[in-house]
Amino acid sequence: MKTLFIGHGSPENALAHNRYTEFLSGLGALMSKPKAIVVFSAHWLTHGTYITGNSQPPQIYDFYGFPESLYRVQYCPPGSRELAETISGKIPEIRVDYSRGIDHAAWAVIRHIYPAADIPVLELSLNRDLPEPDHFRLGTVIASLELSDVLFIGSGNAIHNLSLVDFSPDPKPYSWAEATNAWLVDRIEHNRQEELLGYKKFMPDWQRAVPTDDHYLPLLYVLGMRTSETKILFNELQNASISMLAFSVS
Repeated sequence: MKTLFIGHGSPENALAHNRYTEFLSGLGALMSKPKAIVVFSAHWLTHGTYITGNSQPPQIYDFYGFPESLYRVQYCPPGSRELAETISGKIPEIRVDYSRGIDHAAWAVIRHIYPAADIPVLELSLNRDLPEPDHFRLGTVIASLELSDVLFIGSGNAIHNLSLVDFSPDPKPYSWAEATNAWLVDRIEHNRQEELLGYKKFMPDWQRAVPTDDHYLPLLYVLGMRTSETKILFNELQNASISMLAFSVS
């Protein structure tokens, strides 16, 4: 299967009907149904790298201050202890967490793609102690396992500045966000790995575009899994300062 990077944006996208959620809703029809989904989550930062091994992972509402209707959204797919232990067994630096649930970086996205919630979903954490090249390397190692019929999704946002979000209806993106997003798309399409890994050296306005790296790191896992083709699937800025860029690699 292809590997995806998907910008997830605001948790409100879980209930929204907009261009982005329409794109997600059509995505499942374009792919064969996987036997499991593994999400590199921007919302699970750890010391060390972990994968969820809970057979019935609880749904985590890891946000606050949103409409009550969002906290009533139910999306509770099963997990897969077997897959978690297979990955951990082959990559010992990835340890299994048997208790953790699934946060909105996974469920708020996947509920649009596969609404039946009948596909096991696992999450992989982001090791906050690793430098950028090691996140890329770990993506490459995971890809080498050649796990049949497993869909990998990096869920974050290539540009993610919450301090400057504009919640008015369909706001005009900041010029710096548009310029940085265009820079990212160009580097991704042309496989300019050095610049994407060293974004603090090469990316224009990176201090505003990526003030924290949590939402950028899932992109590096996906780039590490690329062997040949990259395809831009969706490219839009929400809330003036958040890139909803989505692409596939194979």
